[in-house]
Amino acid sequence: MKRTSFIVGIVLSAFILIAMTACGTNHQKFEPTVDNGEWFLLKKRDLRFGTYHQKHAAHFGRHVNGYNYYILKGIDKVQSKAPDGGGYFTGKDAKPTESPIGYRLELFGKPLLDPPRTTSYCSGSTYAAFIEALNLIFPHGLDSLDFDHYEALRMQEINGGRREDGIKMWGHWNADGFGNHYALLQYARIGMEVKPNQARPGDFMNISWKKGGGHSVIFLGWYKDKEGKRQLLYWSSQKGTNGIGDQLVNVANIKNVKVVRLVNPAGIFHFNINTPVNLKVPGDEIVF
Repeated sequence: MKRTSFIVGIVLSAFILIAMTACGTNHQKFEPTVDNGEWFLLKKRDLRFGTYHQKHAAHFGRHVNGYNYYILKGIDKVQSKAPDGGGYFTGKDAKPTESPIGYRLELFGKPLLDPPRTTSYCSGSTYAAFIEALNLIFPHGLDSLDFDHYEALRMQEINGGRREDGIKMWGHWNADGFGNHYALLQYARIGMEVKPNQARPGDFMNISWKKGGGHSVIFLGWYKDKEGKRQLLYWSSQKGTNGIGDQLVNVANIKNVKVVRLVNPAGIFHFNINTPVNLKVPGDEIVF
């Protein structure tokens, strides 16, 4: 029954997407991004743009089609709001409290966040890129977004209070662990899991570090340096880049990851806002 309902949802989403994007002129197709199952390895020249560039769609977008291209364009939109990183800060008990992203984030012109600060942190940056991608994919999305689904996508309560972890879309995205899996795949059912060797630019990734803690990022590519060390390039907000920017890290420091790809964005208009989420999701080791 669950599989049948999911298939029906995909079909319904396809009709919604076709109707809402029929007037689009972008050469990129509105369809899930595909891969050939081979590791996406970067070359040294792919690193030449530095930390705060806004060329993710122009450069990395050449290697993908479909929705991942719009995620990369979303990255560039968010990065344009913080051309020097914008600052990194976490502290939910601080006054003012932490801010997921440092600018007023809107979905189809409706506010999701009135930022308490101009700083950001990891899950806030990746969620912002996701929202900006939806704005591009659905230029007339407001016509189909009802209040309940708008409210479920907000990053704050309607009264401006903090939306706690585990509450609706942002609460699952921001939760400890593999938040992208909780939010995109399980809760809204608009994503699919892919293995590390399938990852492509624009995929959402949660990292579990060997020395504790986690990180919400958007995958850009794997890289082998001149000494043979395997590295991972991603975009997110972190202390090492003073907020939003590209960061290259040693794969040896990573315990495991979980990668999720956006495949059914039209599902944001009709998903079950009371869907339960299983937090016991095993990570995937990176084995080249």
